[in-house]
Amino acid sequence: MASDTAPASMVSFEVPTPRGSRGASVAYARVGAGEPLLLLHGIGHHRQAWDPVVHILATERDVIAVDLPGFGASPSLPEGLPHDLPTTGAVLGALCEALGLDRPHVAGNSLGGLLALELAREKLVRSATVISPAGFWTQAERRYAFTVLRTMRHTARRLPEPMVRRMARTAAGRTALTSTIYARPARRSPDAVVAETLALAHATGFTETLRAGTAVRFTDDVTGVPVTVAWGTRDRLLPRRQGVRAKRTIPHARLIRLPGCGHVPMNDDPALVARVILDTSR
Repeated sequence: MASDTAPASMVSFEVPTPRGSRGASVAYARVGAGEPLLLLHGIGHHRQAWDPVVHILATERDVIAVDLPGFGASPSLPEGLPHDLPTTGAVLGALCEALGLDRPHVAGNSLGGLLALELAREKLVRSATVISPAGFWTQAERRYAFTVLRTMRHTARRLPEPMVRRMARTAAGRTALTSTIYARPARRSPDAVVAETLALAHATGFTETLRAGTAVRFTDDVTGVPVTVAWGTRDRLLPRRQGVRAKRTIPHARLIRLPGCGHVPMNDDPALVARVILDTSR
């Protein structure tokens, strides 16, 4: 969601835990009208990953793009709240309650896709569109993905900001910075590439979130909620064969190929991604 058209807001709320409620805060941006649609990004990214599709979605939906805890403008969870799947799911449930969202539709990419499936499994959403969701990997595939993510994080933290800005001015530089997640990295705007590289470098929740994902596999069916699983044919981080596993796990889900798209396809083919999300939410 472009910062010049949808400035971020911050909401604070209580998260129920086995030892009582704890306070948390989450940044989000909201635009459009219609049934609510929650957008969840992947690890190391921020809500602006959805920028290319938000204006399309907002013609039919009340769109709420979220910075997950410890990413983007959202602070990390307070001490004692781990950045694991159950806790982050509880945070998102509390966020929906704080914003008055009664079972919104949800779309998530990568980590956000895994979280969207958790919300759907708990019947907290009306529909779920999951794009290259985490959790359907083999151990070898997970190790590969986590190694790539750590390398991206290490590179982002080592590059001085002036160098990132210089690289982002050229198509070759944008490719060097983002070709792991985009199939068409040259299409990403220089400002967007700078912002997401800095978001990765400064993500306070990155290490703990990645550590918590070591043992994660999604093995439960999701019933009673429409689910679409979409996978880019040029996903270099989570190979598209994982989509077949997702379909076996969730038999009633639609499995859709996103031709020519990478791991974060909202930038590669905005019209196609928006159509898939709206079709599912209808």
